Amino acid sequence: MLLGQAFLPLLKKAAQGSPGSTLSCSKAAIINMSSSAGSIEELYLWNYGQVVSYRCSKAALNMLTKCQSLGYREHGVLCAALHPGWVQTDMGGSGSRVPPLTVDASVRGMLKVLSSLSEKETGTFLNWEGKVVPW
Repeated sequence: MLLGQAFLPLLKKAAQGSPGSTLSCSKAAIINMSSSAGSIEELYLWNYGQVVSYRCSKAALNMLTKCQSLGYREHGVLCAALHPGWVQTDMGGSGSRVPPLTVDASVRGMLKVLSSLSEKETGTFLNWEGKVVPW
């Protein structure tokens, strides 16, 4: 939240200096890295680990994203939350459960999503494939 506030003057300047009136990542954007674990509607992998503090922090981040999208829209800043998927990292798996996504696949997917975001996606919660994650 504080980082978004600190960079708002630069984001406004970027949005004003870019042609066109529609919101996009090529103009000015805040993309918060969230997790499907922050979905209140869909308790992803609950049986494999409750991690309540992590889930609560991501749910709060999702609310921040929605609030930023409402507050910064008038300044031309797109805001969205993005779930990178369950990725094969040092933190990403435990025991015999191997995450389905490689880092490369996740990053490629997120870059594709970011390049296609527009005004209609501001304030949304999407995964690396561009699918809406339920709040």
